[in-house]
Amino acid sequence: MKRVAWWLASFAVLALVVYGWHLLAAARVVSPVYLPSPQRVWTALTRGLESGVLTNYALRTIVHMFWGWLAASCAAIVVGSIIGMSPAIRAYLQPTLELMRPLPASATIPIFTLALGLNDSLVLTVIAFGAVWPTLLSTIYGFESVDERHYEVAAALGMSRFDIVWKIALPSALPDILAGMRVSVTIALILTIVCEMLAGVGGLGQWILNAGRTFRADNLFAGILVLGLLGLISTNLIIGMERYMLRWKQI
Repeated sequence: MKRVAWWLASFAVLALVVYGWHLLAAARVVSPVYLPSPQRVWTALTRGLESGVLTNYALRTIVHMFWGWLAASCAAIVVGSIIGMSPAIRAYLQPTLELMRPLPASATIPIFTLALGLNDSLVLTVIAFGAVWPTLLSTIYGFESVDERHYEVAAALGMSRFDIVWKIALPSALPDILAGMRVSVTIALILTIVCEMLAGVGGLGQWILNAGRTFRADNLFAGILVLGLLGLISTNLIIGMERYMLRWKQI
């Protein structure tokens, strides 16, 4: 019952926001050129989906975001586990990581553009570079925080190095890793839109940019609505994966 009440309250808030938007657009406080009504946005959304144009743009964005995020997550987990389990490697790499971590991924776009050109490779590289840090740092922290007594017990039992990592270190670090992946998927979506706008490779970023340039506010808001839905779905998929993989914590 509490979950149903929570969903009803969430939809009520959303309905109030849409109604307020409708009243603001109807009062023409802002020119319709810049603020379309919800009805116009819905018409543009359904028209774009039915024609397949907006659907194709959204699919391009999903592909860019997914592969960039997946590459970042895989690299972060492998590298982070190695760094996290070795104090010596952490000591050597800590200054480099601290130097590169706050670097905005968007600032690297000109560098990658010179090296790769304006294409899908540029988009995937920038996404992977920007999305790798939350998962990498969370993985390092997770492996670093494993209780030393677990390693002592594993050594006493004669467990192999692989078994120690797979059966002890990884499950202990998994909550931190998944928390980092949840943050990185949002960063991946943001960088996907930025790169699509700059590189012109197709996707919601290009759809939104073209709509703004041609003063098609209804198309612009429709693209933003699809973008918000993608963010909501991707985040909830990660949360669902987190609940499934950490179900042992709820026992």
